[in-house]
Amino acid sequence: MKNKLSGIEDTLYIPLAARIYASKRFPYFFYDEKALELEEHILKIIPLINTTEFFNMASACRQQTIDKKIKDFLRAHKECNVVFLGAGLETAYDRIGNKTAKFYQVDLPNVINIRKSLLGEAVNEKLISGDMFTLEWINEIDIKLPSMVVVSGVYQYFTKPKIVDMIKRTAERIPKFELVFDATNTTGLKYANRYVKKTGNTDATMYFSIEDADMFSQEVGMKLASIDGFFSDALLHCNGMRLKTKIYMYFTDKLRRTMVIHLCSK
Repeated sequence: MKNKLSGIEDTLYIPLAARIYASKRFPYFFYDEKALELEEHILKIIPLINTTEFFNMASACRQQTIDKKIKDFLRAHKECNVVFLGAGLETAYDRIGNKTAKFYQVDLPNVINIRKSLLGEAVNEKLISGDMFTLEWINEIDIKLPSMVVVSGVYQYFTKPKIVDMIKRTAERIPKFELVFDATNTTGLKYANRYVKKTGNTDATMYFSIEDADMFSQEVGMKLASIDGFFSDALLHCNGMRLKTKIYMYFTDKLRRTMVIHLCSK
C-alpha cells in the first residue's frame, strides 16, 4: 500500500502503528486485533524503527483512556451517538464491540476512501466525508439522542480560536452533547512536534495546547466532567517497559503534559 496522503492527513498512520506495537509488546494490557490485521501494510509506511517505546505507548494509552470514556457513555445510554471527528484509521469501533449505538466516522474524503477500503463499514456505523469544522456532519446524526463526540490526536493541528468556535457551535446544535479529546500543554506540544517530524513528516506542525482545562471549559461554555492522564494503568501493569519510558510516563502525567479532557453540556 502506497502512502497517498501528506501533511496532517499522513499522521493517521502514526497511532495505528503505535497500536500495533502495543498490541504485540503488551497484549495483556492493550490489544487491537483490527490494527494487527493491517500490520503488514502499515509498517511499510511508518516503520517502528523510527519511533520510541514512550511515544508508541503514549498513543496506545491515549486510546485506551478514551475507550474507557466511550464505554462508560455507552453503559449510561443504550440509544446514543458516538461520533469520531478526524477519524483516520481509528479502530475503537472494533475494540469496543457495541452493536446498538450509532457510530459515525468523519474525515476528509480521501481519508474516508482509504478507511473504507481498509476497515470497511459496519451495520451500525456510518462514514461521513467532509471538513469537521463546517459541522455538516451534524445533519447526519439524530441530535435528539445523547451524543459523545471524540476528537483524538486532531485538535493539536489547529488554532485555539478555530477549536473554541467549533465547540461552541456544536454545543448550540446538539442539546445532549459530550466531548472527549486529548490535549497537551505547551511543553508536551513541543515534544509531540519533534516526534511527528521523526516519523518523516515535516509538514504537520501542531499549534494547540491547554495549560488549564477548567479555564478552557469555561471559555467554551461547557462543564469539565473529568481530566485524566494517559499512563497510570500502564505504569501499574506493563511489565518489561524500559526505565526511561517509565520515568517519562510518570512525569508526563504529573506535569499534565498530556491529558484526556471530558466536557459535557451544562
